[in-house]
Amino acid sequence: MTENRPKLQAGLAPEVFSEYYYLKVELQDFCQEQGLAKPGSKADLNQRITHYLRTGERLASKSSEKKVFREEYLTLDSLIEQGIVFSEKHRAFFKSELGDTFVFKVAFQNWLKENAGKTYREAIAIYPEIAARKPKKIDSQFEYNTYIRDFFADNRGRSLQEAIACWKHKKALPGSNKYHVQDLSALESD
Repeated sequence: MTENRPKLQAGLAPEVFSEYYYLKVELQDFCQEQGLAKPGSKADLNQRITHYLRTGERLASKSSEKKVFREEYLTLDSLIEQGIVFSEKHRAFFKSELGDTFVFKVAFQNWLKENAGKTYREAIAIYPEIAARKPKKIDSQFEYNTYIRDFFADNRGRSLQEAIACWKHKKALPGSNKYHVQDLSALESD
Protein backbone atom coordinates (compact mmCIF):
# COMPACT_ATOMS: atom_id res chain seq x y z
CA MET A 1 0.00 0.00 0.00
CA THR A 2 1.33 3.42 -0.88
CA GLU A 3 1.00 6.10 1.78
CA ASN A 4 -0.83 9.03 0.17
CA ARG A 5 -1.08 10.92 3.41
CA PRO A 6 0.70 14.28 3.37
CA LYS A 7 3.71 14.78 5.61
CA LEU A 8 2.88 16.71 8.75
CA GLN A 9 4.99 19.85 8.40
CA ALA A 10 4.77 23.61 8.75
CA GLY A 11 2.84 25.10 5.85
CA LEU A 12 0.41 22.17 5.55
CA ALA A 13 -3.08 23.55 5.04
CA PRO A 14 -5.13 23.05 8.24
CA GLU A 15 -8.03 21.69 6.17
CA VAL A 16 -5.73 19.02 4.71
CA PHE A 17 -4.29 18.23 8.15
CA SER A 18 -7.76 17.64 9.60
CA GLU A 19 -8.64 15.19 6.81
CA TYR A 20 -5.94 12.67 7.74
CA TYR A 21 -5.09 10.43 10.67
CA TYR A 22 -1.78 10.96 12.46
CA LEU A 23 -0.44 8.96 15.38
CA LYS A 24 -0.10 10.78 18.68
CA VAL A 25 3.68 10.38 18.54
CA GLU A 26 3.70 12.09 15.12
CA LEU A 27 1.67 14.97 16.55
CA GLN A 28 4.04 15.26 19.52
CA ASP A 29 7.09 15.19 17.24
CA PHE A 30 5.61 17.98 15.12
CA CYS A 31 4.86 20.01 18.23
CA GLN A 32 8.44 19.60 19.42
CA GLU A 33 9.84 20.60 16.02
CA GLN A 34 7.63 23.71 15.89
CA GLY A 35 8.07 24.76 19.52
CA LEU A 36 4.48 23.89 20.48
CA ALA A 37 3.47 22.37 23.81
CA LYS A 38 3.51 18.55 23.65
CA PRO A 39 1.37 17.53 26.66
CA GLY A 40 -2.28 16.62 26.41
CA SER A 41 -4.62 14.22 24.70
CA LYS A 42 -4.60 13.55 20.99
CA ALA A 43 -7.61 15.87 20.65
CA ASP A 44 -5.67 18.64 22.45
CA LEU A 45 -2.69 18.16 20.11
CA ASN A 46 -4.91 18.19 17.00
CA GLN A 47 -6.54 21.42 18.17
CA ARG A 48 -3.17 23.03 18.98
CA ILE A 49 -1.68 22.02 15.60
CA THR A 50 -4.74 23.13 13.62
CA HIS A 51 -4.60 26.52 15.33
CA TYR A 52 -0.87 26.80 14.61
CA LEU A 53 -1.27 25.83 10.94
CA ARG A 54 -4.12 28.33 10.57
CA THR A 55 -2.60 31.29 12.44
CA GLY A 56 1.08 30.60 13.16
CA GLU A 57 0.27 31.23 16.83
CA ARG A 58 1.55 28.80 19.49
CA LEU A 59 -1.14 27.94 22.02
CA ALA A 60 -0.15 26.94 25.55
CA SER A 61 -1.15 23.50 26.75
CA LYS A 62 -4.19 23.23 29.04
CA SER A 63 -2.05 21.26 31.45
CA SER A 64 0.75 23.83 31.63
CA GLU A 65 -0.18 24.57 35.22
CA LYS A 66 2.11 22.54 37.46
CA LYS A 67 0.63 19.47 39.06
CA VAL A 68 1.95 18.92 42.56
CA PHE A 69 2.09 15.52 44.19
CA ARG A 70 1.36 15.82 47.86
CA GLU A 71 3.10 12.64 48.90
CA GLU A 72 6.17 10.89 47.65
CA TYR A 73 4.83 7.46 48.63
CA LEU A 74 1.22 6.39 48.34
CA THR A 75 -0.54 4.47 51.09
CA LEU A 76 -4.10 3.28 51.48
CA ASP A 77 -4.76 6.35 53.64
CA SER A 78 -3.24 8.85 51.18
CA LEU A 79 -5.73 11.25 49.65
CA ILE A 80 -6.36 11.24 45.91
CA GLU A 81 -4.77 14.41 44.51
CA GLN A 82 -6.74 17.18 42.83
CA GLY A 83 -5.80 17.10 39.11
CA ILE A 84 -4.29 13.62 39.51
CA VAL A 85 -1.68 12.63 36.93
CA PHE A 86 -1.49 8.89 36.31
CA SER A 87 2.20 8.20 36.83
CA GLU A 88 4.33 5.12 37.29
CA LYS A 89 4.08 5.79 41.04
CA HIS A 90 0.30 5.32 40.78
CA ARG A 91 0.55 2.28 38.52
CA ALA A 92 3.04 0.60 40.90
CA PHE A 93 0.82 1.36 43.91
CA PHE A 94 -2.32 -0.07 42.30
CA LYS A 95 -0.45 -3.16 41.02
CA SER A 96 0.93 -3.80 44.50
CA GLU A 97 -2.58 -3.58 45.99
CA LEU A 98 -4.65 -5.17 43.19
CA GLY A 99 -2.17 -7.52 41.51
CA ASP A 100 -0.55 -7.71 38.11
CA THR A 101 -3.88 -7.75 36.29
CA PHE A 102 -4.48 -4.09 37.21
CA VAL A 103 -4.94 -1.73 34.25
CA PHE A 104 -5.78 1.98 34.23
CA LYS A 105 -9.18 1.77 32.55
CA VAL A 106 -10.69 5.08 31.46
CA ALA A 107 -13.67 4.61 33.78
CA PHE A 108 -11.33 4.16 36.77
CA GLN A 109 -9.23 7.17 35.76
CA ASN A 110 -12.42 9.21 35.55
CA TRP A 111 -13.51 7.98 39.00
CA LEU A 112 -10.17 9.03 40.48
CA LYS A 113 -10.38 12.49 38.87
CA GLU A 114 -13.94 12.97 40.14
CA ASN A 115 -13.11 11.80 43.67
CA ALA A 116 -10.14 13.93 44.67
CA GLY A 117 -9.93 14.03 48.46
CA LYS A 118 -11.09 10.45 48.96
CA THR A 119 -8.55 7.87 50.05
CA TYR A 120 -6.73 5.37 47.91
CA ARG A 121 -8.36 2.72 50.15
CA GLU A 122 -11.73 3.82 48.72
CA ALA A 123 -10.28 3.63 45.19
CA ILE A 124 -9.05 0.07 45.83
CA ALA A 125 -12.50 -0.89 47.14
CA ILE A 126 -14.35 0.50 44.09
CA TYR A 127 -11.90 -0.76 41.44
CA PRO A 128 -13.37 -4.31 41.01
CA GLU A 129 -16.82 -2.86 40.37
CA ILE A 130 -15.51 -0.35 37.82
CA ALA A 131 -13.22 -2.92 36.14
CA ALA A 132 -16.15 -5.32 35.67
CA ARG A 133 -18.23 -2.75 33.76
CA LYS A 134 -18.28 -2.93 30.00
CA PRO A 135 -17.61 0.48 28.44
CA LYS A 136 -20.71 1.94 26.81
CA LYS A 137 -18.68 3.64 24.13
CA ILE A 138 -15.04 3.98 23.23
CA ASP A 139 -13.74 7.53 23.73
CA SER A 140 -13.10 9.47 20.53
CA GLN A 141 -9.30 9.50 20.93
CA PHE A 142 -9.27 5.71 20.54
CA GLU A 143 -10.08 5.69 16.82
CA TYR A 144 -8.16 2.45 16.19
CA ASN A 145 -10.08 0.58 18.90
CA THR A 146 -13.40 1.87 17.58
CA TYR A 147 -12.50 0.89 14.02
CA ILE A 148 -11.44 -2.64 15.01
CA ARG A 149 -14.59 -3.14 17.12
CA ASP A 150 -16.83 -1.96 14.26
CA PHE A 151 -14.90 -4.08 11.74
CA PHE A 152 -15.54 -7.26 13.74
CA ALA A 153 -19.18 -6.34 14.40
CA ASP A 154 -19.68 -6.28 10.62
CA ASN A 155 -17.27 -9.11 9.69
CA ARG A 156 -17.55 -12.04 12.04
CA GLY A 157 -15.01 -14.72 11.18
CA ARG A 158 -12.45 -12.28 9.77
CA SER A 159 -8.96 -12.13 11.29
CA LEU A 160 -7.27 -9.38 13.28
CA GLN A 161 -4.64 -9.15 10.51
CA GLU A 162 -7.42 -8.37 8.02
CA ALA A 163 -8.89 -5.75 10.35
CA ILE A 164 -5.48 -4.12 10.76
CA ALA A 165 -4.86 -4.15 7.00
CA CYS A 166 -8.18 -2.37 6.47
CA TRP A 167 -7.38 0.11 9.25
CA LYS A 168 -3.98 0.94 7.71
CA HIS A 169 -5.67 1.49 4.35
CA LYS A 170 -8.41 3.65 5.89
CA LYS A 171 -6.13 5.90 7.96
CA ALA A 172 -4.05 6.73 4.87
CA LEU A 173 -7.14 8.17 3.15
CA PRO A 174 -8.61 11.63 3.72
CA GLY A 175 -11.86 11.90 5.65
CA SER A 176 -13.45 9.87 8.37
CA ASN A 177 -11.61 6.98 10.04
CA LYS A 178 -14.83 5.14 10.84
CA TYR A 179 -15.21 1.60 9.49
CA HIS A 180 -17.18 1.20 6.28
CA VAL A 181 -17.79 -2.02 4.33
CA GLN A 182 -15.92 -0.51 1.35
CA ASP A 183 -12.74 -0.72 3.44
CA LEU A 184 -12.66 -4.46 2.63
CA SER A 185 -11.34 -3.43 -0.80
CA ALA A 186 -7.94 -3.13 0.89
CA LEU A 187 -7.91 -6.92 1.23
CA GLU A 188 -8.38 -7.46 -2.50
CA SER A 189 -4.97 -6.03 -3.37
CA ASP A 190 -3.16 -8.55 -1.12
